[in-house]
Amino acid sequence: MRIWSLHPRYLDRQGLVACWRESLLAQAVLAGRTVGYTRHPQLERFRSAADPVAAIGAYLTAVADEAAGRGYRFDRSRVDTADVRLGEHLTVTTGQLRIEWLHLRGKLAVRDPDRLALWDGVRDPEPHPLFRVEAGPAASWERAGA
Repeated sequence: MRIWSLHPRYLDRQGLVACWRESLLAQAVLAGRTVGYTRHPQLERFRSAADPVAAIGAYLTAVADEAAGRGYRFDRSRVDTADVRLGEHLTVTTGQLRIEWLHLRGKLAVRDPDRLALWDGVRDPEPHPLFRVEAGPAASWERAGA
């Protein structure tokens, strides 16, 4: 499961669709509708929110917004929380963003070099709109080998 802390604008088509699907799975886990993936480490940050289901709903909404901007139609009725004006933001560290950026760039180099070229000058990528950046190392839940 890869729920990117990076802004969804950086994702290629394949990454955006996978992010949507995996975030829907995360929503099902957080809402108690599935027994699989309940201990997945990436869910820690959503569980730390006052309302984890609203937090993942806000996350999904931003992914759907990016998809709509590209002409895709993700089924927003699948987002549990219709009103996702979340009053809080989750945090992501600079170290976590750096690892994800390197990981994504490696994927784009293989899958979509043209999309990678769009982001050539980006050294400090923006986070997903749900997150606010603070200085620090990679998250304890990160398993990428970067």
